[in-house]
Amino acid sequence: MSRKAFSASGAVAVGPYSHAIEAGDLIFLSGQTPVDSQTGKLVEGDIVEQTNQCFKNLFNVLEAAGLTPDNVEKVNVFLTDMNNFTAMNEVYAKQFSGPYPARTTIGVSSLPLGARVEIEMIARR
Repeated sequence: MSRKAFSASGAVAVGPYSHAIEAGDLIFLSGQTPVDSQTGKLVEGDIVEQTNQCFKNLFNVLEAAGLTPDNVEKVNVFLTDMNNFTAMNEVYAKQFSGPYPARTTIGVSSLPLGARVEIEMIARR
């Protein structure tokens, strides 16, 4: 069975993976770090700027798949410092309308390119 992949010009892949893969009515979005697709570099700034960039990248992938944030069912957030949870959560709350998607937030020791946050999603058509 071949995979149906989606790529977005407004997102970056820093490895051998697709931005998103469709499986039935589910779309699995790969994790996005706060890399600016215009420069290919990690966004400078605090967790607020980095979280905003992650969502910008992810929403570009959703758009490439013909979806919107309302299609998102599950979100996984990876933070290198759980002290950033509250600030990340404030940005997160502005990205979706209620009822919010299910979510897991995990503390990790490091992320690619020295990012402070990485976010992945599962959406449904």
